[in-house]
Amino acid sequence: MVLQHLVATNTEQSASYGFDTWSEQARQKIRLACHCPEADIFFLVGGTQANATVIDAMLPSYAAVIAAETAHINVHESGAIEASGHKVVTMPSHDGRIDARELDAYLKVFYADETWPHMAVPKMVYITFPTELGTLYQAHDIADIFDVCRKYDMTLYIDGARLGYGLASPACDFDMPWLARHCDVFYIGGTKVGALCGEAVVFPRHNAPDNFFTTVKRHGALLAKSRLAGVQFNALFTDDLYLKIAKHAIDKAMQLRQLFIDAGISIKDSPTNQQFVVLTSEQRQRLQQHVLFETWQPLTDDTALYRFVTSWATSDIDMTALTKAINCL
Repeated sequence: MVLQHLVATNTEQSASYGFDTWSEQARQKIRLACHCPEADIFFLVGGTQANATVIDAMLPSYAAVIAAETAHINVHESGAIEASGHKVVTMPSHDGRIDARELDAYLKVFYADETWPHMAVPKMVYITFPTELGTLYQAHDIADIFDVCRKYDMTLYIDGARLGYGLASPACDFDMPWLARHCDVFYIGGTKVGALCGEAVVFPRHNAPDNFFTTVKRHGALLAKSRLAGVQFNALFTDDLYLKIAKHAIDKAMQLRQLFIDAGISIKDSPTNQQFVVLTSEQRQRLQQHVLFETWQPLTDDTALYRFVTSWATSDIDMTALTKAINCL
């Protein structure tokens, strides 16, 4: 449907840089979905650009951002955050999540040190939903982290690159309006949830930093042909397509998970579209002849953790092929 919308509007003339009709329609639909009528919404080209732009725009030059050791901004963004002059301070990762009590304890110690003005001052907490390990924060986890942020005058930023897959999971105990009420900024991932490209950054309470548009362009995150993002998000937020796409991927991920369990192969607990499987070198070599997956983390001399990811495009044919491949191990 996203491609159909792009094709259908391809010959229509439009304004650019986010001022096109489809982008405005998409903003209105996202505001309705979030129950945030005053939300400021910007469409950026990708996830790394969204993270680097939001963090740079919301933090003063001397400030740092706190994240889990496994966080995307700490591990997989090539130093993009540090490139804008902001230190990433890491906290212990509990299956991808940070703990509110540990966060509070860290900040208490930080401000008890009389030399803290000599340090990069933590002014933001960054979390991902779902996490990089496919796990979820529960509502009370995020609410507790948000309370700590308010206690220490910090902002809470939620990276939603795979937001749809978190919200569509049966293990999630909140919805998008709840999420919007319990953070200062988040983004709705399009790239990983059905769009060709693009992310929608949402400031839920009309709280975008001054001149955020200019900061977006400065970071190379602004689409000139903004119709590309606007049409896609307009389609994704029509008739709940965004969550329908995500639910399909979750259903297929649970099927995939059960296939490995039935074969007696160890798999980590994940309620989302990312599944992490323990394979031997021989099993990996055999599966790679039939299935595309990713090496994630070595475990022993002969075993490693491998990531399998489902999407809107994962089909019954794909699952049948995987079943045959697993049966040959």
